[in-house]
Amino acid sequence: MRINLDIFRAYDIRGRYPGEINEEIAYKIGLSFAEFIRRKRRAIKKLDILVGQDNRLSSPVLFKGITEGIMNSGVNVVSLGICTAPMFYFASQHYRFDDAGLMITASHLPKVYNGFKLSREVPFPIDSQTGLSEIKKMVISAKKTKLKCLRRGKLIRKSILNEYLKFIIKEFNSKKISPLKVIIDTGNAPTGIIIPEIFKKKKIRIFHLFPKLNSNFPNRSLDCTKEKNLKKLKEEVLKRKADLGVAFDGDGDRIVFLNEKGSLVQPSIISALISSILLKEHPNEKILYTINQSKIVPETIRGAGGKAIIWKVGHSNIKRKMRKENILFGGETSAHFYYREHYFVESPFFVLFKILEELSKTKKMFSELIKPFQKYYNSGELNFKVKNKKKVIKTLENKFKGGKILKMDGLRVDFPDWWFNVRPSHTESLVRLVVEAKTKELMRQKTHLLSNFLHG
Repeated sequence: MRINLDIFRAYDIRGRYPGEINEEIAYKIGLSFAEFIRRKRRAIKKLDILVGQDNRLSSPVLFKGITEGIMNSGVNVVSLGICTAPMFYFASQHYRFDDAGLMITASHLPKVYNGFKLSREVPFPIDSQTGLSEIKKMVISAKKTKLKCLRRGKLIRKSILNEYLKFIIKEFNSKKISPLKVIIDTGNAPTGIIIPEIFKKKKIRIFHLFPKLNSNFPNRSLDCTKEKNLKKLKEEVLKRKADLGVAFDGDGDRIVFLNEKGSLVQPSIISALISSILLKEHPNEKILYTINQSKIVPETIRGAGGKAIIWKVGHSNIKRKMRKENILFGGETSAHFYYREHYFVESPFFVLFKILEELSKTKKMFSELIKPFQKYYNSGELNFKVKNKKKVIKTLENKFKGGKILKMDGLRVDFPDWWFNVRPSHTESLVRLVVEAKTKELMRQKTHLLSNFLHG
């Protein structure tokens, strides 16, 4: 079968099922991944690869294919069954399954997609810079044959839900929590398994939307970051006069918030809020923010006595940087939040608990709590098709050379009253633009200016 090489993206493997990703291709990825890990670990002992999966219709088929490939390479598979991505990362560290791992998921993409997030010495993700390109070459040459020179690996099934619940609840001080009313939308995805267990016997009143796992995802898209997908959540927040609304994506590593008015709270505002809380508890710590985040994030970090570390976008980049520099917390505009005590990986429940504690402590409405951080006007991320990404970015650098230039990830240019960041897509002929300014009029003006240039 011919393989569409576009499924190998910057940070993972993703494609449409069954045209681009199917059982046969999964088998070849399993063979190649197991051999890649064997070479890197230089292992003589039996290796274990941890495998989790979301609840897409295609996940069981891909599980069968990829695990057959792994086991036929003489490597054991430790299966977690259906789980969230944070559960998968937790299991790797808590139980010391650190040879390698993979999560079968396409995260927030529509249900027709599926794929694999690969990790080496979990929870370190494998991306195009750290092995995915090598695995891609191995997949191209892989044969669907059993390696007779090796003893077949075993399939070991492991349940981790109870231990995971203990892990995330240990920092949640229910004595500090007021009887808040919270609407939580899990979109028929795996986070729905966790919610009833977490809030059992808690003072918080939870109204759980779309709790049951349903592989057709009939109620909303798996992308929780788009307001159009949160209409029912907003409706319930207003109808029930809730204190806040919360939504998770397809594999549970993104979390977004609505305030009591049903308005979406931008992830940069959440990053700033959590940073201000954490720096009271952990003075002088480092906190990471990405190059496309609002200025309010570094301003808040520095204002609270912390050290603001700017870095590249992307979970693999962030996790490596945080571990290397022992960074306390990090956030992205994509609604991923990372915490050191949770192995430097996505920690959505930690963020939720901190917000619930702060609302209870201050006795403020959510909109009032975040108001000090709403200083700037932001365009959000805008995508533009371009033929020559490098040329476009270089032209912008010359055009706006009067500002402070940073080329860590694409191009960021800062002026006293506004800034913009333009980054190349790693998988498509696109550049992604973010513009922010002190006034709405200036933000719109500069967004229009840059949009016209990029459309041209």
